[in-house]
Amino acid sequence: MPHVLLIEDDDLIRHALTVALERLGHRVVGASTGVEGITRALQDGVDIIVLDLGLPDLDGMQVLKMLRASLAIPVVIATARDEEAHTVAALNLGADDYVIKPFSAEHLQARMTAVLRRTRPDPVRPPLRVGGLLIDLHAHAASLDEQVLELRPKEFALLSYLAERAGRMVSKAELRAEVWQNAFGVTDKTVDVHLSWLRRRLGESAASPRYLHTVRGVGVKLNAPRV
Repeated sequence: MPHVLLIEDDDLIRHALTVALERLGHRVVGASTGVEGITRALQDGVDIIVLDLGLPDLDGMQVLKMLRASLAIPVVIATARDEEAHTVAALNLGADDYVIKPFSAEHLQARMTAVLRRTRPDPVRPPLRVGGLLIDLHAHAASLDEQVLELRPKEFALLSYLAERAGRMVSKAELRAEVWQNAFGVTDKTVDVHLSWLRRRLGESAASPRYLHTVRGVGVKLNAPRV
């Protein structure tokens, strides 16, 4: 869970949000003024800032400008100002999202998660290895016994999804949902066709499987061949 800096001058709101976010697993540090908030942002190593605009010493827009001048930490504006002009101005100044009070801690957490998903770099994931299969997710490349596999994008996505779950039976419904995102027109037959193509790339068949093992009516499983 991210470490949250909550810049909010209303003691009751700040306390209630702090308790609620901590119950959701966050670490939370609070500030009641703009100056205190900027200081904590510079010193406390937080992951994301929730900023109220109605502060007693500085206007929240000024605080946002000052934060953006020196930090790349994501900022979610949380305010009662619901005019479109305020939203546009805050986003133009570099806010990553704008939430209008009142809202629940769960709603705020969902907004923060979405912001962090957009702003954090993807972690470097090591290549997947299953037997002689090597799949580099970042390079979008795969090889079998050190021979490059020429895969279409959806074949690569299907192989990667199964390799990440090697040894587990995966249903066609799950593949439709996760690999095809339940796209219109995608059926079990679509999955079967792509599995057939993938088997050919791997030099095997449904009758003589090495890596891809299908159980009729259950799903498919990727396993390393037995020695």
